[in-house]
Amino acid sequence: MSSDYQPPERSPVTQPEMEIFDDLGQHSLATREGFTAFTSQGIIEPPELLSAADLIALTDPELDIYNDVRQRFHSQLLLVATPDIMRVTAVGQKLIRNNRGKQLGRKGLAVVGAAGTGKSTCITQLGKKHQIDQQRRAPGLQGRIPVAYIVAPHEATPVKLSLELAAFLGLPVNRWDGEPYITRAVVSVLRKVGCGLVLVDEIQRVELGTADGAKAADYLKYLFDSIPATFVFAGTPDLTLFDGPRGQQFASRFKTITTTAFGYGLKAHRELWDKLVVSMEEPLRLHKHRPGMLLEHAHYLHSRTGGMIGSLDQLIHDAANDAIADGTEKITKKHLDEVLLDTTAEQQYSPVPHPRPATAGMAARRRGRP
Repeated sequence: MSSDYQPPERSPVTQPEMEIFDDLGQHSLATREGFTAFTSQGIIEPPELLSAADLIALTDPELDIYNDVRQRFHSQLLLVATPDIMRVTAVGQKLIRNNRGKQLGRKGLAVVGAAGTGKSTCITQLGKKHQIDQQRRAPGLQGRIPVAYIVAPHEATPVKLSLELAAFLGLPVNRWDGEPYITRAVVSVLRKVGCGLVLVDEIQRVELGTADGAKAADYLKYLFDSIPATFVFAGTPDLTLFDGPRGQQFASRFKTITTTAFGYGLKAHRELWDKLVVSMEEPLRLHKHRPGMLLEHAHYLHSRTGGMIGSLDQLIHDAANDAIADGTEKITKKHLDEVLLDTTAEQQYSPVPHPRPATAGMAARRRGRP
């Protein structure tokens, strides 16, 4: 901002900027409205930082609004194109192309990994890319639903899965209509609206070891055979969908990508982690934070999070918001130490530095010393 900038008569945060944040999350992603809003959501522009003079000129209410907008910006998931996201998107798009027009021999994709490794982010980004591509190819086409996204319910059954798909499509059905009727309605609509990609999250809830789970698996296979779409599942490593004779039917039709935490043992791992930290540091809206401050704590950040991108996102953005709240306007080691992370991250963390070959200066930097 130039030095001759004049503070606005009203709040430095305009009403449209506030609406950007307020509109997010009104609908579940597992609804047509929510997924459409997700795919149409552009990149949120970082709020502009005021000059020192403009900052001092703010009234207390204006300062509260200014800080609130920056904190809301930090709290949004600032997506980073991780190797897992790029791989899932590339493989998924290739499967979609290869499956077009095929009645038989279509393949699906299973994204499997521990909690916090970005499975849901991977498949929803694939869905977003596909929906945007379809809208660009046929602009203005009404009534089309290129992607269906659902979260498998606990103790999944055919009826529960049907109702989830019906809810996404907005069909006026309920469980008392009966599974055959709901299934026929869902399949008919998915065909008519040209759905080319079906995403099922938390697929581990379809448990082949139970009678209901086996029926739910058969239901998914029926959908797979009945709808000319590419199916993508996401779940934790304890999923049973590929187990036994019934599971073999899925295993022979699905490719699997495993999402993992970021490593730190090899030089290539550390370089990749450093790039991730830098990419998450750049958008921060803090007045006294300088590029590279977080990179000095790269080893510490990995130790705190276990290399989990979800935990890293939480750690950096919670610390950034705390730095706004206490007026320091830069992330310090103290801020990072005081953030309470998810239970998995906290349980795995050991404050003892991991030894590794390095020069004395580099070792100190990796341990997060100032």
